[in-house]
Amino acid sequence: MLLEINPDNPQPRLIEQVAQCLLDGGVIAYPTDTTYGIGCSIFNKKGLERIYQVKHRDKRKPFSFICNDLSEVSRYARLSNMAFKVMRRYLPGPYTFVLEASREVPDLLTTRQKTVGIRIPDNRICLAIVNALGAPLVTTSANLSGEEPVGDPYEINQRFAALDLVVDGGRLTTDVSTVVSMVGDQMELLRQGAGDSSWMRQ
Repeated sequence: MLLEINPDNPQPRLIEQVAQCLLDGGVIAYPTDTTYGIGCSIFNKKGLERIYQVKHRDKRKPFSFICNDLSEVSRYARLSNMAFKVMRRYLPGPYTFVLEASREVPDLLTTRQKTVGIRIPDNRICLAIVNALGAPLVTTSANLSGEEPVGDPYEINQRFAALDLVVDGGRLTTDVSTVVSMVGDQMELLRQGAGDSSWMRQ
């Protein structure tokens, strides 16, 4: 099912419809500030299993998730002063920050090192969904593992028939986020994506 939502002024009634789908255990595709993501509530274990199946993804590779703001981030990750200052400056934006996970994070979303990737995208639809859901939203690009992300919601709707809902927020790029590790007060660029990383070398 394709649901068109205004990217500049998301309609509350439609956002609630998406949130209810997620609360009912649904798996959806939705826009971010890079490309489209596929996700479910981080507490939806069956949904997580479905996403691994949909993407043909190795279960040893955990997913990142989206928080609404830094206050929510601090519930699910351990934020050092440095990490907080960096994230406050560059979020919302096209970055995934890898942090030490708190005990609130389900095991399926943490690495063996007990770290987790967290995003706050600069996208009104995406953040409105997370806010209405009342919990973080799993995020992984809308593609089969190893293939290019898909930025066209109509193509996503055709290729991923197993999804419960595809939120149409317009055609997007196929960019991915820039991934930065900030574990133990050590900053490391793990993947260069859409987010500028020149500030790390200053």
